[in-house]
Amino acid sequence: MRVRFAPSPTGYLHIGGLRTALYNYLFARKHGGTFVLRIEDTDRERFVEDAEADILAMLDWAGLSIDEGPDTGGAAGPYRQSERAELYQAHVQQLIDAGLAYHAFDSKDALDAMRERTGQGYNAQTRQEMENALTLDADEVQRRIDAGDSYVVRLKVTPGESVRFEDHVRGEVEFSTDDIDDQVLLKSDGLPTYHLANVVDDHHMGITHVIRGEEWLPSTPKHILLYEAFGWTPPGMAHLPLILSPNGGKLSKRKADKMGIPVSVRQYVDAGYEAPALVNFLAMLGWSPGGDSAYADRETFTLDELVDAFHVSEIGQSGAKFDLDKLDWYNANTIRELTPAG
Repeated sequence: MRVRFAPSPTGYLHIGGLRTALYNYLFARKHGGTFVLRIEDTDRERFVEDAEADILAMLDWAGLSIDEGPDTGGAAGPYRQSERAELYQAHVQQLIDAGLAYHAFDSKDALDAMRERTGQGYNAQTRQEMENALTLDADEVQRRIDAGDSYVVRLKVTPGESVRFEDHVRGEVEFSTDDIDDQVLLKSDGLPTYHLANVVDDHHMGITHVIRGEEWLPSTPKHILLYEAFGWTPPGMAHLPLILSPNGGKLSKRKADKMGIPVSVRQYVDAGYEAPALVNFLAMLGWSPGGDSAYADRETFTLDELVDAFHVSEIGQSGAKFDLDKLDWYNANTIRELTPAG
């Protein structure tokens, strides 16, 4: 079993990211597998210089040891996407050569006008009126590329089909390709999109199970289509329930700020929270041991006990509310246990 935690260094490690990392870590340790850290740093506009260092430091603080990663090394490296550009370029060309992806030269204004006119995205219907390798002859396409014209590469999605997969949390999930755009694979700056890099890296790093937040569920059919285009077997999927604000709704930074809830792990460290307390608290945000488990009705665990108790099948589908008072209870309980008697 090989799982990965793949944060983007666009800010300090978020508490939701730590929960995702924790569930991946627990799954890997439960099954004698490998926990991989991959830094997805292709978003250069939002890149934060010291974010990667913060991610590494916070995982270490929480006790989540990494088996393979940027600092640890490993046979599947490099573990920063910015260092894997040639791999993505080669795979994009493979799809172009197979007629499964194509160059598109449309300007932002042309794209905006198309969307306003049609109310649709870039798909099998609207691509016919745009400037791309499916509407231009091959000589014109090559002339534009040689001239240095700006372009992206898009996946050619076939309409009228279904994309189905089994999610370890949500059961069978189905999407229609009629609702999936011809996603961009390679951006005009030559860098891969999240979708392309994610799939290529998961395949080449031998990832067997992808455990990530529910917000990535709509992206999964795009990833499945890419796996199919490359002729690869997709990994198992598990999408974790959202962390909700105390009043309901996703715990966004804006909502958290209004409620005085810290959103970065670093803020909890600076506020004096103990790592076992935050780890216990986050573990129970969406998961609890089954009723027939030896750990049933337990609320506090060591990290080793969490590994022993954890099963993906026991992760719930409903969002879990973030209760700061409960975290304070965990922290007080942890401090009492750490305080020497007498």
